[in-house]
Amino acid sequence: MEGIGLHSGKRSRLVLSPAPPDSGIVFRVGHDGHPIPAAPESVVDSHYATTIGCNGHRIQTVEHLMAATAGLGIDNLEVEVDGSEIPAMDGSAKPFVGLLLSAGRAQQAARRRPIDVPHPIRVGNGGRFIHIEPSNTFRISYTLDNDHPVIGTQVLSCAPTEESFVEEYAPARTYGFLKDLGAMRKHGLALGGSLDNAIVVGKRGTLNGLRYRDEFVRHKILDLIGDLALLGRPIHGHVIARNAGHALNFELVVAIQRALGLERRAAPATVRVAPAPVESERLAPAPGLAVI
Repeated sequence: MEGIGLHSGKRSRLVLSPAPPDSGIVFRVGHDGHPIPAAPESVVDSHYATTIGCNGHRIQTVEHLMAATAGLGIDNLEVEVDGSEIPAMDGSAKPFVGLLLSAGRAQQAARRRPIDVPHPIRVGNGGRFIHIEPSNTFRISYTLDNDHPVIGTQVLSCAPTEESFVEEYAPARTYGFLKDLGAMRKHGLALGGSLDNAIVVGKRGTLNGLRYRDEFVRHKILDLIGDLALLGRPIHGHVIARNAGHALNFELVVAIQRALGLERRAAPATVRVAPAPVESERLAPAPGLAVI
C-alpha cells in the first residue's frame, strides 16, 4: 500500500507480512528494518496523532492501522514502512481492513490472553475524561460535544464485533476544522490533509459530506480502539469516554498497564519467520466501505 501521510504530506509505502506467535505488531523502518514494537513504551508523541519510535526512528499516525488489526483480531503482524508516517489513504481504517482481509488470516498455535481490568480506572477531568470499569466483554460508550452545529452532541455505545467494526466504524474518517488549518500547517501538521483524506468542517457544514450522520463520534471510537491496541492484547472492560483524544487515550493505556503490572515487551529478533498456518481463511473486503 502506498499513499500520502496526513501530517507529513510525504509519500510512504507499507508492506504487511506474517509474524510468529506472541510477537505482536512490529513496525520495521529504515534500510536495516529497525524494529519498533507497537507497545506503550514505544509511544513518543500522542498530540494530534499517535507516534511510536525507538533509537531515533519514528513512525507517525499508526492508530488507524492499529485499529484495523484490533478490529480483525490480528495479534501478530510485521509492518515494513518506507517513510515516516502511515499513509492516510481516505482518512479511515477501511483501506487497511481491505488490505488485511484480501491477504487472509491464519490461526496460530498460541492462546490469546485477554486483559481483564481489575478495578475502575479514570484519566482526565471535567468535560474530558476516559473511564474504564471491569466487564466480561469489551464495550465503548462515547460522548462527543462540540459547539459546531454540524457536530453538536453525539453519543454512541457499542460492543464491537468484527462485522460491526468493518461496517460501522472502520469507514469513519478523521476530521478537522477549516479555520484551524493554517495554524496546524505552521506547526508542521496536516501538510497532507485534503478533502480526499479527511472530513473538512467549514463554518456552516462539511465541505465533502458525511458517510454517517454521527461519523465524528464513530471516528473517535475508531481512534480509541487503535490506541488501546497498543496494549497488545484484547481488553475486557467497559470504556466510558467524553471528548477524549489521543493524549487521553494513551494516558488510559499507561494507567491500565500500571494497574496490571504488565511487563515491558522486549523488541523481537530481526529474524523473520513466516508461521505455517494451522487453519487459514481468505476473505474478500466488504463492499462499499471507505476509509481515511
